[in-house]
Amino acid sequence: MNKIITWSVTVAVAGFLFGFDTAVISGADQAIQALWGTSPLVHGLFVMSSALWGTVLGALSGNIPCDKLGRKKTLVIIGVLYLLSAIGSALAQDPYTFAILRFIGGVGVGISSIVVPAYISEIAPANLRGRLVATYQFQIVFGILIAFLSNYLLTGIIPQDWRVMLGIEAIPALVYLLLVLKAPESPRWLLLKHNKEQEAREIMQALGSDDIDNTITQVRESAKRQPNTSLFKSEYKLPITLAFLIAAFNQLSGINFIIYYAPRVFEMAGLDASNALLSTAGVGLVNLVFTMVGISLIDKCGRKLLMYVGSIGYILSLATVSWAFYGDVGGTLVVVAIFVFIASHALGQGAVIWVFIAEIFPNSVRSKGQSLGSGTHWVFAAIITLAMPQVLATFSASQVFFFFTLAMFLQLIFVRFMMPETKGRTLEDVASELSE
Repeated sequence: MNKIITWSVTVAVAGFLFGFDTAVISGADQAIQALWGTSPLVHGLFVMSSALWGTVLGALSGNIPCDKLGRKKTLVIIGVLYLLSAIGSALAQDPYTFAILRFIGGVGVGISSIVVPAYISEIAPANLRGRLVATYQFQIVFGILIAFLSNYLLTGIIPQDWRVMLGIEAIPALVYLLLVLKAPESPRWLLLKHNKEQEAREIMQALGSDDIDNTITQVRESAKRQPNTSLFKSEYKLPITLAFLIAAFNQLSGINFIIYYAPRVFEMAGLDASNALLSTAGVGLVNLVFTMVGISLIDKCGRKLLMYVGSIGYILSLATVSWAFYGDVGGTLVVVAIFVFIASHALGQGAVIWVFIAEIFPNSVRSKGQSLGSGTHWVFAAIITLAMPQVLATFSASQVFFFFTLAMFLQLIFVRFMMPETKGRTLEDVASELSE
């Protein structure tokens, strides 16, 4: 059991690199635009967004190496991508090379959002699966915080300090790569793709898995019940719908808008630039603390209860922000409501999304289902992030937050009437219920 926890936490370090890679670019933003003299359009859509487009590609296609090469080799590949991107972007001499290398890192981010939850869910026992898969989300949030702190500490260290900010990611990327080289393959993948029962059994014994014979029997019976390896079959329509909706609602909450544009939102609420940045740091801290709370509760309270709490918190906080902007009430109320929003996200969607998507698909199509859910998440993230400056120029802040409030009412309905509880159940039991 200790080895299961060790390898789950080790593999989840890919989430730390995910968060670090996503946030570290903020330290290079203005410096590289000034250095290379790119126009706002080229800088925004090409240079700064290149990693995001790589993430979309990685999420939509990551199931291919995950199925063909195996979970372990795919975990190694993303380590190589992160390492190459960190070193290459730090040394880049023009915006085009920089964008390509950031794109490569983004591909690693996208693939990691598929393979890490899939791998951990396949080695973890049912009673710990939620907490272990959710460590991936914790590592993402932790990586974001460390990136902001690293950027702050490295400011001014050399004339082109942004190169050090980006290049330092190579250190955790190399550590992750060396560690994951020793990780065992997913025994479920070995059984399903290569029928290597003895090797799978040896890995489960080394991991300290419980009731190995029963697990092997369940995996084989599941493969007989759901033999189709094509995702878009009628028997998978329910898990497909569930994955699409939870991923879409994740972004329709406005979480990426808040994370990416928090200083702008706080300044719109009347805070000066200094207080806006301080409040943004508070957003990161609240996110980390309540992510830890969500992880501690997910296997005790269940996925559905956390989504209920998160949805209600979303609605109350977003409605408050919308009302505050409409009535020009003041910045303090907006800051408090945004903090409640972040806490609600961390407890609900933040803790649940990657766990839930990894649980609802049968073994034969799990990575494809992960790709669908993750791809949906990132496509919506890209659309909202890129469209929001224009949206804010067209609509009032009150109207924007009211839209997010309505979307979260729909999420609450989804949780109440559609979302199943998966706590404490084997992957095969969940798949049997949802894929008939």
